[in-house]
Amino acid sequence: MRILLTNDDGVQAAGLHAARRALGRIGEVFVVAPERPRSAVGHSITLHKPLRLTAITFPDGAEGFACNGTPADCVALGYEVVMSGRCDLVVSGINAGANLGWDVVYSGTVAGAREGAVLGIPSLAVSLCLPENVAANTISFEPIATFIGQVAERIQRYGLPPHVLLNINIPYKPDASELPIAITRQGRREYVNRIAVREDPYGRPYYWLGGSVRPEEPEPGSDVYAVQHGAISITPIHLDMTAYSLMEALQGWGWETFPIEERDHEAT
Repeated sequence: MRILLTNDDGVQAAGLHAARRALGRIGEVFVVAPERPRSAVGHSITLHKPLRLTAITFPDGAEGFACNGTPADCVALGYEVVMSGRCDLVVSGINAGANLGWDVVYSGTVAGAREGAVLGIPSLAVSLCLPENVAANTISFEPIATFIGQVAERIQRYGLPPHVLLNINIPYKPDASELPIAITRQGRREYVNRIAVREDPYGRPYYWLGGSVRPEEPEPGSDVYAVQHGAISITPIHLDMTAYSLMEALQGWGWETFPIEERDHEAT
């Protein structure tokens, strides 16, 4: 199995390297990850500046590539350039922080896996739902990485439908001996107080995006509910974003033809 590994926390992130070691036990791992953290960049790609791959050697002697682009750029370059178009699985993570509900719109981690799905490669995004008071450099990602290896083996055995990815979120339970697993749907996760207004030393305003999650009871069956109740959430996500339930209603909006009139565009 040829596995492309990326993330949005940067090429030196502990979660990435725990995943690299675990996946290396079941296949050949090619690391192509951002040279610096690129969280919340969504599925952006780089069109207006050169992209570069820099070969690096990790402390244990393994090799990989740092890229000056986004997670989606990393997957595109990893697949086309580094792996010469031969890839069996894309893994994005392990992210230090949740990617639940509407987070998938913003998440660079999910975008890495989604780019794999765009390319027709079975893909998964993995996130550890760390609370804000727990730093990523104070914990071990190894148990989670072992689980991701098991997921990769199942994908190899059973396959995924074309252009579908798995979004996996794992609750942070340092004292748990085991965690239940829930197959979930994407839930709702909305942020409030998103824009903080501040002032620089010259009295000019500037703005800081952030916010906090709106406190509300999640719906049973959703990814947010599963993680909140201590279960690993596995959510299948596909690329088709069509709101099929609205199509019939839209037909009843009285659509007719749109008259395009010829107009005189002579200069005045």
